[in-house]
Amino acid sequence: MDASPVITIDGPAASGKSSVARLVARRLGYTYVNTGNMYRAMTWAVQNAGIDVSDSDAVRHQAGAVHLESPVVEGQTLVRVNGRVLTAEDLNADSVNRAVSFVARVPEVRDLLVAAQRDLTKLGPLVMEGRDIGSVVFPESAFKFYIDASEEVRSARRQAQGHADQVAERDRMDSTRKTSPLVVPDGAVTIDNSHITLDQAVDQVIAVLAEMGVASAVQ
Repeated sequence: MDASPVITIDGPAASGKSSVARLVARRLGYTYVNTGNMYRAMTWAVQNAGIDVSDSDAVRHQAGAVHLESPVVEGQTLVRVNGRVLTAEDLNADSVNRAVSFVARVPEVRDLLVAAQRDLTKLGPLVMEGRDIGSVVFPESAFKFYIDASEEVRSARRQAQGHADQVAERDRMDSTRKTSPLVVPDGAVTIDNSHITLDQAVDQVIAVLAEMGVASAVQ
């Protein structure tokens, strides 16, 4: 195990993994990292440059010019692109939601961001969530989770958030891409939170970690 442990939390769109990961990090006193926001930031940067996200060569070229940083504020990383900290409105705009899977499937983009994610271990213990954290970014982690929910529940959550993207299509693109597809990582504990509360899902993660010797900082 690394000197700075990384708890990996993967799952499909609108599964609740971000909310679970954020609260688990708070309970443990770890830094929370939302890697999806890094891909969203790259998508925002590509779109802001007027690049067609379906043009993989153009995306690849533009991604190499993007300077992305992850400052920590109140226990979680933000995303700064070329000196600008992106807001939740920037990152969750419908245009970004619709395009992020196209940008994320470009191998060179994933190479850049996986390297950036691994570099974040210098911050100390992490709870990192995304779609390939336990399978690709930190496959050696001893602490892996996969948060899932039914397609119906996830679609309803996205609609309740005011977003128009289709989770089924994002699932298809993320699961079938050639580079780092969405999978259940080997050794991951799967938690289906379709019909349990957020606190119950967090409690399940914390209970598994406690059995593995990871103590909560907040009781």
